[in-house]
Amino acid sequence: MKRRQFLKLSAIAGAGILISGKPAWSFALSEAFTLPTLPYSYDALLPIIDAKTMEIHHSKHHQAYVDNLNKAIKTASPSFQNTNLKGLMALTDSNTPVAIRNNGGGHYNHSLFWTLLQPVSKENQPEGTLKSALIAQFGSLEAFQQAFEEVAMKVFGSGWVWLIKTKEGNLAVGSTPNQDNPLMQVSALKGTPVLALDVWEHAYYLLYQNKRKEYVQNFWKIVNWDTASRLYREG
Repeated sequence: MKRRQFLKLSAIAGAGILISGKPAWSFALSEAFTLPTLPYSYDALLPIIDAKTMEIHHSKHHQAYVDNLNKAIKTASPSFQNTNLKGLMALTDSNTPVAIRNNGGGHYNHSLFWTLLQPVSKENQPEGTLKSALIAQFGSLEAFQQAFEEVAMKVFGSGWVWLIKTKEGNLAVGSTPNQDNPLMQVSALKGTPVLALDVWEHAYYLLYQNKRKEYVQNFWKIVNWDTASRLYREG
C-alpha cells in the first residue's frame, strides 16, 4: 500500500468511519495515531456550537491528545504498542500508565463524539430499533432525555455523559470522569457507547460560559441519530 493511501485510511480510522462494514478503528494500525478529519466544517453546528469552539476543540485539544498518546505509546509495553484504539481502551485498567489512559481516552472519546454530531435538524429524533429500545427502557424519549440531562448536570468538574448498551443488551445512562469511557476496565460504567456528550468546559464555554444546562439541552438539536443507531445495532 502506498504511503498516501495508508495515511488516508489512518485518518478514516480515527474518525470511526466504516470500512467494509466494520468500524475503522477496529483495524490494527502500524503507524502513529492521527487526528481525524471532521465530517463537517467548523461552523456547521451553528448556532448550537460556534465555529471557534469547534476549531479549538478539534485542532488544539484533540490534537494534543493524539500527540501525547503517540509519545506515551513509544515507551509503553508491547501490549499497548500492538493494538488499535478500541483495543487500547479495552486494555485500560488501574495499572495502565496515566498518559495512555488520559490521552488514549481523549482520542477515542473525541473521535467518537465528532461522528455523533451533525448540523441542526428540525426532525431530529431516533428511529427504528434504537427508538423502540429507548422507549422500552425509559418509558418515553422525553424521559430518556431528562435522565441524560440529569446525569450531565451532576458531573462534577470534567467528564463525559454516555448512553450505553450493556452486555445484557439493555440501555443505560451514566457518566465517566475526565477522559475515561465505558470500554475501559477501570470504568465503573461498562458497556458499548451509543451516544456521548463532552461536558468539559472547553466544549461549550466560549458560547455558553457557565450555562451547562443550556448546552446540554441544545445538544439534542445536533445529535446524529444515524450514527447512534448503528452503534446500538453493532454493540
